[in-house]
Order: sequence, then structure tokens, then C-alpha cells
Amino acid sequence: MPPDRAEVLVLGAGIAGCALAYHLLERNVGPVVVYDPRTPAAGATGRAAGIVTEQLWDPWDVEVSRASKIEYAQLARRRDETAFTENGFARWTRNPEAAEVLARTVDRLRSWGVRVESIDLDQLSRRVPWARFDDVRGAVWSPEDAVVTPSAITEIYAESARSRGVEFWMGTPLDSFRNEGGAWTASSGGRTVRARRAVVAAGAWSKELLRRVGCPLPLAPYRTQAAVLRPTADCPPDAPSVHDIDLDVYVRPESNGRIMAGDGTELVEVDPETFRPGGDETFVTHLAESFDTRFPGWADAELIRAWAGVCTSTPDRKPMVGPVPPAEGLYALTGFNGFGVMRAGGIAQRLAAVLAAGEGSSSELDRLASVLPGRFRGRLPPFEPRPGFTLEGGENPRF
Repeated sequence: MPPDRAEVLVLGAGIAGCALAYHLLERNVGPVVVYDPRTPAAGATGRAAGIVTEQLWDPWDVEVSRASKIEYAQLARRRDETAFTENGFARWTRNPEAAEVLARTVDRLRSWGVRVESIDLDQLSRRVPWARFDDVRGAVWSPEDAVVTPSAITEIYAESARSRGVEFWMGTPLDSFRNEGGAWTASSGGRTVRARRAVVAAGAWSKELLRRVGCPLPLAPYRTQAAVLRPTADCPPDAPSVHDIDLDVYVRPESNGRIMAGDGTELVEVDPETFRPGGDETFVTHLAESFDTRFPGWADAELIRAWAGVCTSTPDRKPMVGPVPPAEGLYALTGFNGFGVMRAGGIAQRLAAVLAAGEGSSSELDRLASVLPGRFRGRLPPFEPRPGFTLEGGENPRF
């Protein structure tokens, strides 16, 4: 059977891959084929928290997260208003040293155009009345942060792209992916697609796919956990998302009066084919203890379900986005350090612009300068996964 042909083959139908397909068609780049052995958002995207905040440690991240938030709001207004809620985001700490860092963070974020402010305990208690804050030493508030339903936003991207001609090739295991005769070729279930350019957007599976084609990148998949609970009193859908820095627990509103809570991150590399997809007893116990300590209004919340997903870390905690040297026509869209949903829309806009203009367009590549895969110049430094959601920058943040 002769191979099908495409201009761009996207490997991965998570939110990043589907957003890229959407933006490629917006820029009249095609034909585009998106391949995934499962269905859109079936991997890490469907297990993500969906918090979209600009309380970040890197100015580039702030820019792309802001672009993502604006785009998600627009998509939701057109297709599914329940998929996006601007609910605000609060973080706090009882640690005096962390409180000083938090105060400095406000000044830094404001210099990057983020609407954020320090708030006192009375203000915090009014916004989060189900928690206790008598020991808190510092808190910040971002009124324009939001929550999204990752699977719903991904489906909007996918359906919009499909309606404009993107082909989604789903449901069969990948038999091979290689460069053959100057084209990137993928085979699965008796079908073959040849494309001039290929984008590896396969999340935790990206590491192995890139290794197979002789273009390894320093990526480390790691496991993270979350749970959905039902409080005795329903949580309103516009309740703020919150993060206790000391307990390292976040909570966000869910549908039907429920809440989602994490962060059960394990900073140890795992195999995405064999990781444990269910929530651990130690994680659930940590949530229960944290709720007793910080959220007494939710201490008797019923556990609905707990689960785990796999995210992908990089040595410098920045994504890998752009051309993968030395291969011709190979691109990466991965390494989001647990925040693919937060970044996907904005990053997809930038990578689509590069693919539309060609690698020779320095102006478009410059917008990816800090996350280009070539920054490691073929080095694969050994490293352990590091937390992505911190106040401080650098490779080893304290908070």
C-alpha cells in the first residue's frame, strides 16, 4: 500500500499536539496528520489539574501562559463556556523565609506585567473561608488566573482542526517512526504516512521516540498524583484555586460542587509504559492530613477517586520546543515539567509560526530562543526531575 503524504506529522494528540494542529491550519500549513495510539487527551492532558496561572518564575513562561489563557477563554466562549473559568489564584506560606521570597516574587511578577498583589490574612480568609490561616506569614493573590477542563479544551482544538482538514490517525500502536529518504515516516496498523516535517509532541513517550531516531534529548518522565473529592458543602465553581507552599498541596474547584487536589509528585524517573496509574495510599493520607491542618471546612470530604499521570522534566525546568539538531525537519514539543496545559496554547502559536515561516526565519525562532532543544548541544546531562511550580528560578529552587 503506498504511503500517505503530509506536510507535517504530529506525534501526540494531547493538548499541545492538538493546539499545534489547530494553529498550523490557521497559518495554512498542510496537509497535517496527528497520530496517537489512543484518543485526544487520553494521556497526561486528561489527568492534568488545569490551573492556568501567571505566578511563574520565568518571564517567557508568563508570556506563553498568558497567551494560552486568552486563547482558552476565546475557545470556550465559542464552543463550551464551562471549559474555562476565571476564578483567581491564592498562594500562602507559614515559613518566614518563604514569605520573604513570596513578597519579592510579587515585585518581579509585576515587572513582567502580571496582575498580582500581596494580601493580608483577613483578605485571604474572605476568599478562602473553608481554610484556617492563623499561622500564615505571607500570601499573594492573582485575580485573573483561571481553571480549564483540559480534555474539553483539547477536544475543541481537535474538532476545530479536524473540521478544517487535519486528519487524526488514532487507536493503533505505532510500529515504526524513522527518517527514510529525506522524509519522516510513521507506520501503524498497516498504514504509513510520510511527511516532510515531524513534531514529537508525545509527552512522556517523547524521550523514547527521539532516542529511536538517533536524536535523544535530556528528558525524565516522572509520576504525579491528584484526586477528586466531594466536600459536605458544595464548592462553588468560581471558588479560587489555592496552593499551600509548605504542604505542597493545591486545590481547585471542579464540576458539581467537587474539588480537585494534588500535588503527589514523585521526583524520580519512571517508565511511562509501566507506571502505576492509581493514587497511592500515602498520597491520599497526605491529602487527608493536609485538609485536617489547613482546610478544616473540607476535612470530611468524600474521596471520589485518585489517580496518577506522567509528566516530563528537563535539566533546566524549561520545555523543549523547536527544531531538534542535527536532524532535518524534526521538531520537539515536549518537556513541560508538569505544566503542559498552562503553556500549550501559547507555545503552539509560536511553534506553528516557525513551521509556517521555515527554520530560516530568525525572528520566529527568536521567540523560542530560551526553549530550543539545541541549547544542550547534544549533551545529555544526568539529572533528577525537579519541581516545576516554584517561586524561585534556577535549577534548584528552595521554594
